[in-house]
Amino acid sequence: MSNYRYGAYDDGPDPLAPPYDVREALDEMGERILGGDNPRDALRDLLRRGWRDRRGLEDLMRRVRERSRELRNAGRLDGMLDQARELLDEALEAERGALFPDPSDDARLAEAELDSLPRDTARAIRQLADYNWRSPEARQRFEELRDLLRREVLDSQFKGMKQALENPDPAAMQRVKDMLAELRQMLDADTRGEHTQQDFDDFMANYGDMFPDNPANLEELVDSLVRRMMAAERLLDSLSDEQREELANLMAQAMEDAGLAAELSALGDALRARRPELGRPQRGVRMSGGQPLGLGDATTAVADLADLADLESALGQEYPGASLEDVDEEAVRRALGRQAVDDLQALRRLERELQRQGYLTNDGGNLELTPKAVRRLGDTALRQVFAGLESGMRGGDHDRHDAGQAGDLTGSTREWVFGDEQPIDVPATVRSALLRSAAENGGSSSVRLTAGDFRVAETERRSAAAVCLLVDLSYSMALRGTWAVAKQTALALHALLRTKYPQDAIQVVGFSNYARELHETELAGLGWDMVQGTNLHHALMIAGRHLDKHPEHDPVVLIVTDGEPTAHLMRDGRAWFDWPPAPETIELTLAEVDKMTRRHAALNIFMLADDERLAAFVDNVAKRNGGRVLRATPERLGEYVVSDFLRTRGARRQR
Repeated sequence: MSNYRYGAYDDGPDPLAPPYDVREALDEMGERILGGDNPRDALRDLLRRGWRDRRGLEDLMRRVRERSRELRNAGRLDGMLDQARELLDEALEAERGALFPDPSDDARLAEAELDSLPRDTARAIRQLADYNWRSPEARQRFEELRDLLRREVLDSQFKGMKQALENPDPAAMQRVKDMLAELRQMLDADTRGEHTQQDFDDFMANYGDMFPDNPANLEELVDSLVRRMMAAERLLDSLSDEQREELANLMAQAMEDAGLAAELSALGDALRARRPELGRPQRGVRMSGGQPLGLGDATTAVADLADLADLESALGQEYPGASLEDVDEEAVRRALGRQAVDDLQALRRLERELQRQGYLTNDGGNLELTPKAVRRLGDTALRQVFAGLESGMRGGDHDRHDAGQAGDLTGSTREWVFGDEQPIDVPATVRSALLRSAAENGGSSSVRLTAGDFRVAETERRSAAAVCLLVDLSYSMALRGTWAVAKQTALALHALLRTKYPQDAIQVVGFSNYARELHETELAGLGWDMVQGTNLHHALMIAGRHLDKHPEHDPVVLIVTDGEPTAHLMRDGRAWFDWPPAPETIELTLAEVDKMTRRHAALNIFMLADDERLAAFVDNVAKRNGGRVLRATPERLGEYVVSDFLRTRGARRQR
């Protein structure tokens, strides 16, 4: 057992953790969808806020911005120029100190040569390349400067090269030259289609210490090099014209001194041939820190800032066709650590599971709720309604003890007769056949079923209702903030009938200037109508046809509105709107109310606005029809409608 170690699992998400309950995530989305958002916006809002204990995109973006601010305050991009000038000044000061005591003409000529050096650091270094230094200290400082430039320039192209060349060694520099040559040969071979993974593995075996990113193949290596080169170009674009020219000259001089200018130029050409984005104008960055940065560190900072900007854009998901799959996990890991990657993966799984489990469909980037999702939202709405109802209000399940398929089993069976709707009792049917066969065939083992053998299970039959829910779709519903709860109520009623009263026939009718039947699958994403008119007349006509199709069902009509009728349907099928309501509108609407009364359908009206004209109208309806008027607050509309429906069913069964 000494080879085993037990402890907390810290290398990513717990592989034994239960999967996300995406149904609860859908419920959160449903609140936004019922309020008028489309499914994509609702999902994006959920991903922005986060889910359960997982941080959302907003939090990840906030941390990315904080990291960007830290980098911008970390130092100055022109630090390489300051370091080079400082070392050069130290070398010149030491050399002048050695020349001053010497009275010879050679010393005065040397001083004159030093005095005539150009102010440009790169040109001064080039002019001093063949200078015969008198001071050993000055010579040492000048060589330190040249070595620093070589290491920093290489580090700006190959991250980590500065550390690899910490000690000046001709063999180490030769190894760099060999690496550049083999890298270019490998790129050329890949262009000809001759490169293999084994070639790359052999290259990394020889020079892997020069690439701390540890790329797995040639493409990953090219990505790393291109990222570094683009950062170097962006760094130059971030400097002033004078600084840019001076730094470019310093870099060129350093590579010439190291004998690497030709190899680096050839490598740059090869990379540009593969990645055309290299060489294009880059947007500069601003860094306001006081600490001067070396060229390699400055390039790393610029590269990190570019990655953070791309990462923030990907996390923002503001571009067309945005997807969490666009977010680079490696960039998240570099910027924010492993925990942030776990959060991102959890959000991705949530997005995928919503589609895999059949709650969302993606049609060309357009997310839509599936019928399964709409049913879930209805079930959730119904649970919320029942959570607010008192236990005594959950009546309505008044059964009738005559035969029927929809009721509960009584435990008794009887012989099947033509027209029976009850379920077949299979064990009782087989037993009847066995007994009959034994009696007829003297104990024969063969059994044949006949019509007389079938037995049905007796059930308690429940009454069926034809339910009409008429919902106001006018723009005033949205202005008063009642539109979302109206849709939620319709979904809850659908769910109630689907689960508890499957024998009932429900119809939801939405009305504004016109009325139309609304199916359950379109309710969640339905928007209000930005038109004038509350055409209850047309809605009652459609509801009446539904009741007439189910004459054997008990009629239940529920109306949800926040305004009096202001429109009616004319003989030619067009809607007529007028406010205050035209007398003809009121007359035609009341005529449909009277038809409902003759159908023995009581109209229960839920008022969502405290309006005198509306109150007068619904009171008139109640007197003519015998229905009830309920003043419902929006937040409790679902409770009122469902409880009234249950009360109405119960009352009708007791008649």
